[in-house]
Amino acid sequence: MALEILLIESAGGPVCGVDEAGRGPWAGPVSAGAVILDPDDLPAGIDDSKALTHARREALEIEIKARALAWGVGFASVEEIATQNILHATGLAMCRAVEALSIQPTAALVDGNYRFKLPCEVRTVVGGDGLSLSIAAASILAKTARDRLMVALDAEYPGYGFAGHKGYNAPVHSAALKDLGPCPAHRRSWAPIRALLES
Repeated sequence: MALEILLIESAGGPVCGVDEAGRGPWAGPVSAGAVILDPDDLPAGIDDSKALTHARREALEIEIKARALAWGVGFASVEEIATQNILHATGLAMCRAVEALSIQPTAALVDGNYRFKLPCEVRTVVGGDGLSLSIAAASILAKTARDRLMVALDAEYPGYGFAGHKGYNAPVHSAALKDLGPCPAHRRSWAPIRALLES
């Protein structure tokens, strides 16, 4: 929590961590999490979501939501990704996650080097999901929320394997696209999907 404590002292108020999930997939929305951790009640084992197993992420999600001072999740839709591009859609999801917090932060620690426009001061942290517990916690909430949505989309649009690969490029996904064509959950502005539509 060293980064958070320094920023709390300089910003003069609560600090949240913010991170996204799903910028690269061929299908589904991009999601973001925002978390204000309680320094006196930190769940053990918080780490970058990519370094955790599915089961560990789900267990930590419960702990984070129960013990954080505030948490929020936001999404940007496939349509918003198409009209605004993935970078701006990611910022939209992050903004929605921060606005969903029950305590509005004075500042946010955001993973990466792009300074998204959020409703508070923004500090970027390259490799932040490995350096900040708040960002790592946000990455867990973003990932688990998006994974659940992709499982729901798998039921709505069977045959693509969304529940398994979560919309990312995978051999089973490519094969399904060739057989079935894109569905409404696919990012039609993405080059591989656009190529299929144009073929």
